Amino acid sequence: MAVKIRLARHGAKKKPFYRIVVADIESPRDGRYLENVGTYDPLLDPVKVTLKSERIRYWIDQGAKPSDTVRSLLKKEGFFSHAVEPVESVESVEPVESVESVESAQA
Repeated sequence: MAVKIRLARHGAKKKPFYRIVVADIESPRDGRYLENVGTYDPLLDPVKVTLKSERIRYWIDQGAKPSDTVRSLLKKEGFFSHAVEPVESVESVEPVESVESVESAQA
């Protein structure tokens, strides 16, 4: 079963409110879904987005693909930014002695 993270529209006419849901790709836009993982309210200023980050991470690890709109919402909320471990700088690594200097030191 292919799974997608996408928006499901709720709210009244001309007043949209979206749920961010995990659903089978064959189910309708506002139809059955597996899990509700957040909300998106575009009418508020600034836009209000709530996310269940742990559940979204779980579903992405299970192979769920976010839709283009959900992917852009996740990026704006900083979901894909990871703290990268600093790599050792070149200066902090001790230089390796050349073979010639080792041979001359032994002689």
